Amino acid sequence: MYDVVIIGAGIIGTSIARELSKYKLKVAVVEQSNDVAQGATKANSAIVHGGYAEAHSKLKGRLCYQGRKQYQKLDDELHFGFDPIGSLVLAFDEDQKEELQKLLENGKLNGLDDISIIDHDEIMKLEPQVNPDVKYALYCEGAGITSPYEMAIAMMENAIHNGVELFLECPVIGINATEDGFDVLCDKERVLPTKYVVNCAGINSAFVSELAGDDSFTITPRSGQYLLMVRGTGELINNVLFQMPTKMGKGILVTPTYHGNLLLGPDAINEEEASRDTHEERLFRIFKEALLTTDKLNIKQFIRSFTGVRAVSSTDDFIIEESKVVPGFINCAGIQSPGLTSSPAIAQMVVNEILPKAGLKLEENPDFDPNRKPTIERKILEPMGEAMKKVELPLSDPNCYVCRCEQVSRATIDDAMDRGIPVTTFDGIKRRTRAGMGWCQGTFCRARVAAVMSEKLGYEINPGFDIEHSGINRVGKTDVVKYVEEHLKEEADQ
Repeated sequence: MYDVVIIGAGIIGTSIARELSKYKLKVAVVEQSNDVAQGATKANSAIVHGGYAEAHSKLKGRLCYQGRKQYQKLDDELHFGFDPIGSLVLAFDEDQKEELQKLLENGKLNGLDDISIIDHDEIMKLEPQVNPDVKYALYCEGAGITSPYEMAIAMMENAIHNGVELFLECPVIGINATEDGFDVLCDKERVLPTKYVVNCAGINSAFVSELAGDDSFTITPRSGQYLLMVRGTGELINNVLFQMPTKMGKGILVTPTYHGNLLLGPDAINEEEASRDTHEERLFRIFKEALLTTDKLNIKQFIRSFTGVRAVSSTDDFIIEESKVVPGFINCAGIQSPGLTSSPAIAQMVVNEILPKAGLKLEENPDFDPNRKPTIERKILEPMGEAMKKVELPLSDPNCYVCRCEQVSRATIDDAMDRGIPVTTFDGIKRRTRAGMGWCQGTFCRARVAAVMSEKLGYEINPGFDIEHSGINRVGKTDVVKYVEEHLKEEADQ
């Protein structure tokens, strides 16, 4: 029997798994997808938020800064990538200064000590490329950027290293109460008996809760679309740049990613069913709004669109508690933004407060190892002439660059596949190594990566598997560029 079964291997589930691995417990994580970080964790803004935007009266307001403070230590241990570059909420009208003041006061109520309102001249010193019409900004020095899926992978790898079991392609179809706890029923006739269940199923968390007998909340999918620019474009700006937040979210942002791309978005639309398709008209509106932040954006540098789906609870807050009707069943639901930032604090709340209160006995694991070696590190790419010499090496050579654009070696791919989590798709390699994330978006390297994987796994990997089975209709590079250029011209001519 397991002590704890965690349902869902996104950033919340993997963070809780790693926190539980510090103790002498038998823990399992079950995930319906073929890899970890397949939901909101792989498609979001990748921001480590300051902690000023959410009201102190809400749990997400109180947990955000508590989570943010732990990022540097976690990155020192797990090497997933974190950079506290700072953030600015930009105000272009004089009457918006009052809203900035409210954010400042709320941030201080949440515990922040690194926020201030700065004026036009101070903003321009920090961000020379920002719209010169800006008047004020809320500056948060310790906010930053990270790589969410790399973080979840690192959490899970370290949890496995410390004894946690992971079951992929294991959808939960039933949760039955037993004398000792629960039987978690999974597809393929797998039954996992456990004393406690932690529900971290994202947009499916209400469904999982209902399986256990608790229908006290609902989840609404909220989609947000993004435009990603080629590596190197992130050098345009120095901080995470927000526009004024709305009831639906934190507004359109312009931000560098951890690995040097520029990211624009998201918008926010509530939907009846979760859709990860992208749409030309939505992407155009995002690009147009982002131009208010800086007119130095170049749509021809666009390489990929994607949609993230956030799980919005009927309480409009995080739901992190033992069920009031099903003892031993813990919900971690409605974890929308700033869920990524809050994840370390959410894990500690569940492991150190909620589970012990529910009866779980914690005994420290003296063999717990907090450290995990990096799979990749942030780097400056070699000149293409030098890189091509390594591209032309045999694929069997550890020094061969399997991916040309991102200069990913065979040795890096081998290492990514030998870390405890089964990696069986091209996208799984992409998230771990960045192979396929460059200008050509895998046109050159997809078949090469598949060949390496086939050799490692001992069976044929179809290089097009992820595209053919995703069911996502994503607008392509050429179509987005054409649509944006035509509509910008139409509006300029009017």
